[in-house]
Parts: sequence; structure tokens; C-alpha cells
Amino acid sequence: MKKIIVILLLPAVLLPLALCGKTVRRTLGIIQSRVPESSVLAHETMELVYDYKYCVDTTGTLTMSHIASQSAATLTDNYESDRMLLQISDGGLSKFSSYTNLTVDSLIPTLTSDQMRAAASDGKLSNGEFMTTFKNWPAGHITNVDKICDDWFRYQEEMPVIGWRLTDGVETVLGYECRKAECDFRGRHWTVLYAEDIPVMDGPWKLHGLPGLILKASADGGLYGFECIGIKSRANRPITIYDVPFNTTTRPKFYDTKHRYDINPYAYYEAMGGGHVTVTDAAGNPVADSYDPIELQYDYIETDWR
Repeated sequence: MKKIIVILLLPAVLLPLALCGKTVRRTLGIIQSRVPESSVLAHETMELVYDYKYCVDTTGTLTMSHIASQSAATLTDNYESDRMLLQISDGGLSKFSSYTNLTVDSLIPTLTSDQMRAAASDGKLSNGEFMTTFKNWPAGHITNVDKICDDWFRYQEEMPVIGWRLTDGVETVLGYECRKAECDFRGRHWTVLYAEDIPVMDGPWKLHGLPGLILKASADGGLYGFECIGIKSRANRPITIYDVPFNTTTRPKFYDTKHRYDINPYAYYEAMGGGHVTVTDAAGNPVADSYDPIELQYDYIETDWR
């Protein structure tokens, strides 16, 4: 049974997450009181909504057969999820980001201080994934944006050449006949379905380069996955980026920082000047080992950063 201990701070909510008595994740969710200004990079001509899920206990015994035998409730406990938006422009620039965050950003400016406190307490201002991927910005490159605690990070990389292998098999996604392809990318084996009837060489996250839009992708037995649940072929939402002070970094250094935060978020928060965090259990008693690093029971979507 999942046990969640909630400690309310101002302005933070801390959630040490335990599965079967084993702490697998700690989070420090800081509720933003305002939405940063943004710059418009392009205007989309198509947008797609994807369900994104990943397992937070990927160590040991979570094989495909084990996943198939687990109950829906157990799988819900083991997985985190978010709804993601892929925006595609005529010029080849695209953005993959959290639809949840887009909704929260639109809500915050409409709330008074009292309404914001109430919405935060009800979880209505809880952010989704901060992982944001811009393809072909600048041309031929990927720009990755993410947030760790209160810090924004950005790193660029050349558009990766993915060694796709086209395989047999046809499946239908949202009424589109999709062909299958596989690849080994950044430490994981991916199987995807792409629609040749949508001749756009793009897809969720960093996946791209097939003769059709990738509508579904799964890695390592379903430990990470994206599935398209909606397509809007005539869209004009602006593709934007926050105007915030970014820490410019590299992919390995970003993951190293993310790992330091994930194994000990309270210590990271304190070291970055956020103040000391006092963690208590449901009875109000201090949790003595809250500042001890934990061993993560999952790995990141890219495993080759070490």
C-alpha cells in the first residue's frame, strides 16, 4: 500500500513517497505565485497531446511479465504520469512540454491570493513535468529546458541521428495505420509506431527521423512510454519559451545535478539558499533520516549520462 506523508510549507509541499515501506522518491514541489514572461519562437500549425508515463520502481523484478501480472492499482502506485503537448511549426521547429503546466500557467493570473492558497491546498496548482524539448531551435539542434527545485537549466545538443530499424507489423492509433520501428537510444531500447499518412519526421520528446509522425513509443518493457491521444491539424497556439535566467549546462552535468537533487532534495534546497526543511510524519514527529540520501528505485529516460 502506498503511504504518502505530506508536509505543508510556505511556499513548498514535500511528498516523501513510499511503496511497501520503501522510500522510492522524495519531491519538493514549490508552488509558483506568478507565471514568468515568455518569448514567442514560432506559431504552431499542428499540435498533438500525448499521455506520458514512467515507472518509479524500475529496479530488480519489474520485467514485462511482472508488469502484466500486476493489478491496475499496483501499476498506478508504481507509475508517474503527465499529459504532454507536441507543437509543430511549418518551419520545422517543435516543442514538447507539459500540457498540465500550460493549464496551470493559464489559471494562476486569474486567482486572488486567497484563491491561490486554496487552489494550492487542493492540488490544482501542482505542476507537471518541467522537461521541455525544442527540436530545430536553433536549426539542426535540440534545446532542452528543465527545472530542478527553484533553478532553471538549459542545454543544447546536435539533433541526434537515431539508428531506426523498420520492422514488420501494423497497428492503428487514433484511426491512423501505423508501422513499427525500433532503435537503441541513449541506453534504452525503444519500439515506436509511426503514421506515414502524417508526413512529419517528428515525435514525442527527442524521438524523430522516421517517414511519418511517431504516435506511440515504449521503452524497456513499458518503463517509459508516450501515446498520442489527440491531434489538432489546424492549430495556431504560439510556441514560447520562458524568459528566465537559465543555468547553461551540458546533458551529463544536468543529469548529475538532477540526480543530486532527487536523492536528497531537502539538502539541495537548503544548499541553494532555500532554508532548512523540517520534515514530520503524520503524527507531527520529526523524521530523523529525512536528510539522508536515498537510493533511487528508478533510472532516468536517458541512462547513458553517467
